[in-house]
Amino acid sequence: MATAAAGALGLLWSWLWSERFWLPQNVSWADLEGPGDGYGYPRARHILSAFPVAAGIFSVRLLFERFIAKPCALRVGIQDSGPYQAQPNAILEKVFVSITKYPDEKRLEGLSKQLDWDVRKIQCWFRHRRNQDKPPTLTKFCESMWRFTFYLCIFCYGIRFLWSSPWFWDIRQCWHSYPYQPLTSGLYYYYIMELAFYWSLMFSQFIDIKRKDFLIMFMHHLATIGLITFSYINNMVRVGTLVMCLHDVSDFLLEAAKLANYAKYQRLCDTLFVIFSAVFVVTRLGIYPFWILNTTFFESWEMIGPYPSWWLFNGLLLILQVLHVIWSYLIVRIAFKALIRGKAGQFHLLHVSKDDRSDVESSSEEEEATTNSKSPCGSSSSNGANRVNGHMGSSYWAEE
Repeated sequence: MATAAAGALGLLWSWLWSERFWLPQNVSWADLEGPGDGYGYPRARHILSAFPVAAGIFSVRLLFERFIAKPCALRVGIQDSGPYQAQPNAILEKVFVSITKYPDEKRLEGLSKQLDWDVRKIQCWFRHRRNQDKPPTLTKFCESMWRFTFYLCIFCYGIRFLWSSPWFWDIRQCWHSYPYQPLTSGLYYYYIMELAFYWSLMFSQFIDIKRKDFLIMFMHHLATIGLITFSYINNMVRVGTLVMCLHDVSDFLLEAAKLANYAKYQRLCDTLFVIFSAVFVVTRLGIYPFWILNTTFFESWEMIGPYPSWWLFNGLLLILQVLHVIWSYLIVRIAFKALIRGKAGQFHLLHVSKDDRSDVESSSEEEEATTNSKSPCGSSSSNGANRVNGHMGSSYWAEE
């Protein structure tokens, strides 16, 4: 019995690490056992070192958010307090929990008669009650500041490393002498740090603020981890460094725009978002398909030919491109609406698009909740119920 199990396990292992899947024709794992230069050639076991590094990154993040990001948030005026608390009401709480968090006009009128409350006051109660389930701006600021810091640092390291790499200036160098391309220490650290960071994001996504794009980001993390892992195992690390650096260049700009928005530096926020949008579209819809995908599909086909893991690698790259198109559509749509409505001077750009994939409504509702905490809930201004401090109010952002 034990012999049969061992034999089955051996067959599974040999199938999983089949040379015909991972490597080009006439190349075996034994050919890559040589030391090469520096760290030798990439080996699958190197990937295991990413997990303790990911745990270390997560620990550093906790310290960073507590001792660096939080003091910075307090310094720019973000309050260390939760949202405005709705006054206890059993009837409204039952409707909120069991029926709907966004009551329509008919239900609001019925509740108004039942409680002898003004409709505006009930709307205000539901808005405050929704805010109770949302994380405070301070938490979002700390998360964004951590991601901004890491993306900026790893991008600077990537540019510094690639600047002296021949494949940065001639992308066909990614395939010269492939797969006999030695692994340098700089390339190894770059890869492991990127892989560890995305593993930390993968796990922390379940405890961080839940975004509206949770599923899309989960797919993105899976595709990214798969790309980094597969490209490392079959030594496509040169083109992999280009892909990672190309993605990092826009990521830190988005986080910077979100930081400015949370701190209510709206002009800076708008400027950063415009820069982010331009960089995102140029890199993800221009450079990525016409530079990266061109070399992985056509130049590599010409120089080394296709093989099974080559198809998988390019399939993962295509998944990323599909996500790029989705996100670009969302960003352009938001920016277009912003430009159209901006002619009337009624809003700021990043009030709609400060986080093009997530918490649009929550931030605006928190702002309105803060405003309403300083005045009676049922009060209104000459500008109407949907304006807060000169910006469009919660019903507008809920619609967006």
